[in-house]
Amino acid sequence: MFLGLRASARPQGCAVGGKWMKQKQVVMVTGASAGLGRAIAHAFAKDGARLGLIARNAEALEAARQEVVELGGEAIILPLDVSDAAAVDRAASSLEEQFGPIDVWVNGAMVSVFSPVKEMLPEEYKRVTEVAYLGYIYGTLAALHRMLPRDRGMIIQVGSALAVRSIPLQSAYCGCKHAIIGFTDSLRCELHHDKSNVQLTVVQMPAMNTVQFTWVKNRLPHKPQPVPPIFQPEVAARVVVHAARSKQPRREYWVGSPTVEAIVGQKVAPGLLDRRLGDTGYKAQQTDEPDDPNRPNNLWDYVPGTHSARGPFDDESKSSSTQVSLDLHRGWLALASLALTVGAFGCWSRLRN
Repeated sequence: MFLGLRASARPQGCAVGGKWMKQKQVVMVTGASAGLGRAIAHAFAKDGARLGLIARNAEALEAARQEVVELGGEAIILPLDVSDAAAVDRAASSLEEQFGPIDVWVNGAMVSVFSPVKEMLPEEYKRVTEVAYLGYIYGTLAALHRMLPRDRGMIIQVGSALAVRSIPLQSAYCGCKHAIIGFTDSLRCELHHDKSNVQLTVVQMPAMNTVQFTWVKNRLPHKPQPVPPIFQPEVAARVVVHAARSKQPRREYWVGSPTVEAIVGQKVAPGLLDRRLGDTGYKAQQTDEPDDPNRPNNLWDYVPGTHSARGPFDDESKSSSTQVSLDLHRGWLALASLALTVGAFGCWSRLRN
């Protein structure tokens, strides 16, 4: 049963001062109970968006909903497992009944296992795939079924540098991220063929300070951590909202210089990265603190609690990215560079004369 405020669907605009004003965006976010998904919900809320929040943990979703309201948005909570296609589709209907047509759908739910391949179980691969890959498929289908007839809307896939350059100990998660890119590229071609105005983009993420590292299933001797350098999730959430505001979003956004380096490095010297990550990837993904192999994890069921957007790595995490700032404003930078070039040429011409 879905929880949230109950109201009739609203029109896509309203008259204000004699002018027709566009309604604030209606956005669905999967994986919204914690980590990046919660940070994305916060970022949309600051724009006054009306949100549907999907995850398994109703308690954490309610805490996220209250934060959304405090930040200026509205939200309903939709507790479900994204591996249930029918539940995802019902959630989409519930959000549209509450707030009107969905403008943006953000797929970001995930689970993972930190483990060497030789110790993984078949059912663990199946479970990660059901959530971190098929969950994206089901979300995309629910969005398309509503957006295609209206010929508008945007689907944002939360990707990762690991969608291009895999690392050791996260084979299930890396495999899902690679698969999402394959699926999305195929869909992108079909949208082009159909001359659809539904938009599609992928945001490739860096290592982030999220709670996943405190609840992920782990077979390593020490507690897992993101591979440094680490960014706060708000840095990545900013890029997602930027894409959602764009009339013509890019095919992909790369968040943070480590993401750029991983993607470009994979294209240039994949064999070298195989060896380097084989030598360094085990230690880089573990802290010095031993982990309890029997602690709760979220592979099969959620970890209780209200949780938050950020994880335990605040001291090591960056709250900004020069690469992101330059990348999101590169249009203005290009104009400024052109202006400087023209000005310099004019000055040179005057001096020459």
